[in-house]
Amino acid sequence: MNIKNSLIASALMAMACISCKNDKTENWMDHSVDVASQQLLVTAEKMDGTGVLPRSIWTVYPLDFVERQTERDRKVFADSLVLPADSLVNKMHTINIYDWTSGFFPGSLWYAYELTGNEDLRKYAASYTNMLAPLRNFKRTHDIGFMVNCSFGNALRLAPNDTIQPILVSTADNLCSRFDERIGCIRSWDFGRWNFPVIIDNMMNLDLLFNAWHLTGNKKYYDIAIKHAETTMKHHFRKDFTSFHVVSYNNDGTVEEQCTHQGKNDASAWARGQAWAVYGYTRCYRESKDKKFLDQAINVANMIMSRVKTEDCIPYWDYDAPVTDETPRDASAAAVTASAFLELCSYAPDGKKYSNYAEKILRSLSSESYLAKPGENMGFVLMHSTGSLPNDSEIDTPLNYADYYYLEALVRYKELKK
Repeated sequence: MNIKNSLIASALMAMACISCKNDKTENWMDHSVDVASQQLLVTAEKMDGTGVLPRSIWTVYPLDFVERQTERDRKVFADSLVLPADSLVNKMHTINIYDWTSGFFPGSLWYAYELTGNEDLRKYAASYTNMLAPLRNFKRTHDIGFMVNCSFGNALRLAPNDTIQPILVSTADNLCSRFDERIGCIRSWDFGRWNFPVIIDNMMNLDLLFNAWHLTGNKKYYDIAIKHAETTMKHHFRKDFTSFHVVSYNNDGTVEEQCTHQGKNDASAWARGQAWAVYGYTRCYRESKDKKFLDQAINVANMIMSRVKTEDCIPYWDYDAPVTDETPRDASAAAVTASAFLELCSYAPDGKKYSNYAEKILRSLSSESYLAKPGENMGFVLMHSTGSLPNDSEIDTPLNYADYYYLEALVRYKELKK
């Protein structure tokens, strides 16, 4: 072979290698969607007719592990432990429709259907969504937004019918009933030592109110959502834009306490809480076009990128947790962040850095380190999430809301690439 032919052959070989590499790079999303769809279909078929939904896999860790991670004596958290019976450990944790996570499994089915067009996924999505219809009369939680908007809200987008709007509006009314004008917030919990507790998670339930506003034209839903966001922005955030988990108010609207229930301590930055914050304020900007909400979302996003030090961008369960070989990650926090960033990138002046960061998260979550193999992980899509470590609850385990926001992020990533 002469030199010219040798060079041509080398170039062709190099191009082939590049082509293989690009095929592998571009196929990561197709692989992720395929795995997620397989897992969801198997789980939906298995649980069909049981009247329950999948939430997680039960785990229990030694209390000395919780002490090391929280750097607190077990006496502080002993009364709030969530421990399953021994017979349930390492088995699927199932729930009824009144659990705060009940909307995520049907919502995941809707997103998988949106990504694939698979009619079996649509059929199961509709079936599991219809299970939640009694929630239209449920008033005992702020999480009704998670429960109904993630299920019926997606159903309205992808398979609209006349029965969906009344359910969304009724549950939005129930959420409004938890709003206190003196305080300017929607009450989160009806338990605990607090007078009027509001958690950063509650920012995620505002989208139900925005939906009701669009469906009815009644501005009360918008006004309550915006007032809640403004009050939360005033009292939940520190100077570095990290968020407290819980802020409790006195009846006159003054702050009773700023603390945590699921983070390392009152002063720490609980990972999923920071994700809830950037997601919630991005949505508030989308609805209001008020620049203060965009600025808040950008500031929280920049804080997240500066505080998350892991190479794969999947955070530890708390940004202030002691980092050792045993420190668990929280894939759910990463998935929520990725989804939020994929919306924020379309509003922020330097949006590319947020979409790039979200893509890095998604590629990490889609790797074998976090994405389940088909037929494993008890039917869940992602591994390595942490629910509430101080309560010894759902540590380093799959969570249905991690799957939901991962699939939502994949939908948004696909739209962005169009």
